[in-house]
Amino acid sequence: MNLDFLAKLDEAREYANIPFIINSAYRSPGHPESIKNPTSSHIKGLAVDISAKDSRTRFLILDALIQVGFTRIGIADTFIHVDSDIDKSQNVIWTY
Repeated sequence: MNLDFLAKLDEAREYANIPFIINSAYRSPGHPESIKNPTSSHIKGLAVDISAKDSRTRFLILDALIQVGFTRIGIADTFIHVDSDIDKSQNVIWTY
């Protein structure tokens, strides 16, 4: 995992003042999800998926990620993806 990414993620966790439960972080190129998506930022160690099982937790995580400067966020029913991959479009939020 990229240390600068992890430091920023930790800053967001402190801002949110809740635990960040990480569902997925680094994925090797041979991981089944990496094979399905070979351009995944997880392969670069620049992405995590954070568990968010209710609306309050989802809000706290999103707010914190935006406050510390993350600009690439994906929202699913049960998790939030965040990455700092500068090779991809910035200032985007998407849904799964």
